[in-house]
Amino acid sequence: MKTRHSRQLEGILCVEKPQDWTSFDVVAKMRGIADCHKIGHGGTLDPMATGVLPLFFGRSAKAMELMPNQQKRYTAAIRFGVTTDTQDCTGTVLSQSDQPVTREALEAALIPLRGTIEQLPPMYSAVWVDGQRLYKLAREGREVERPTRQVTIHRLELLEFDGEKRTCVLDVCCSKGTYIRTLCHDIGMALGCGGMLTALRRTETLGFTEADCHTLDELKAAADEGRFEELLLPVETAFRQYGRIFLSPKQTKMFLDGIRLDTNRIRCPAEGDTVRVYGDGRFLALARIDRSIAELQIIKLFYTKENPNC
Repeated sequence: MKTRHSRQLEGILCVEKPQDWTSFDVVAKMRGIADCHKIGHGGTLDPMATGVLPLFFGRSAKAMELMPNQQKRYTAAIRFGVTTDTQDCTGTVLSQSDQPVTREALEAALIPLRGTIEQLPPMYSAVWVDGQRLYKLAREGREVERPTRQVTIHRLELLEFDGEKRTCVLDVCCSKGTYIRTLCHDIGMALGCGGMLTALRRTETLGFTEADCHTLDELKAAADEGRFEELLLPVETAFRQYGRIFLSPKQTKMFLDGIRLDTNRIRCPAEGDTVRVYGDGRFLALARIDRSIAELQIIKLFYTKENPNC
């Protein structure tokens, strides 16, 4: 009996994650649609959340940690006067309050949460504490001490507010590792009435936005029509913030053979030590310039699949 092998694809694809799907559900669905097993995702979204979910096919997964923009942006809806064990509307209600909320009080509560703050990860999270996932302990009804983590809230702006319904919508731009549920919970606690996340949409992550996204139905149709690979973004898209250098055929061979190159013989960007390297008319790799010794040296590296020496 012959073993069926999946296709070898490489590139980045942004998916519009549907509500009530886990990030892994989307990956599993895409493995079937693309007939490709090696797929990773760029940041977990809770099942209730929707929005931008970048998928990395094949070797492109190695690019994730090297991407220059690790910020994430969300639109988050909050209802005040209610707290739950999950800090969102999917959990069990822990407390309720009739205390009114004013726009002025809410605006004031947002001020100290901008910038670098300490955040306590929620019990219903995938954080490891003493060798166990917090959500597993939470499901057993246990709450344990866990260390706070430092996160950065780059942007926290009020988009909508309804004092009668005690609801609001926020625009949040934050660092990797920020829990939006916890941010909403903390805003509610600062107001003295509690609060829970009721809807969440990721609008940007790793430099990709909603404009880059395709729905699962669109991707299924593209695969059925033989157009799927046309939708894959080249992996160099992940590094578009970096400058570029172009190598001669001789320099290209030396570079691919792991030989350090004299940057005095290459036109390099005036600023920035990390560059995209091109040769033979194609993207070769991401590299770092050591300006102290005028050499081009390979970092941790992402090579393209066409490189025969990697």
